[in-house]
Amino acid sequence: MAETEHTVVTRSNRGQWEVAVAERPDLSQSFSSREEAIDAGRTTADELGWRHIVEEAEPTGVITDPADE
Repeated sequence: MAETEHTVVTRSNRGQWEVAVAERPDLSQSFSSREEAIDAGRTTADELGWRHIVEEAEPTGVITDPADE
């Protein structure tokens, strides 16, 4: 999804979650957790009076159960 004017985008980027503010790069941030990024993106969008979009990402890696090893 392309970034558009007056939009804060939360998305996965190479293993981290980022909040991207196209017109205000000084407000862009990175987070290790999806939940933190979504909260920060929502807060930033609310403060600016802009729209917030969360881009869903495909899961990466393999989840294993240590008991199976």
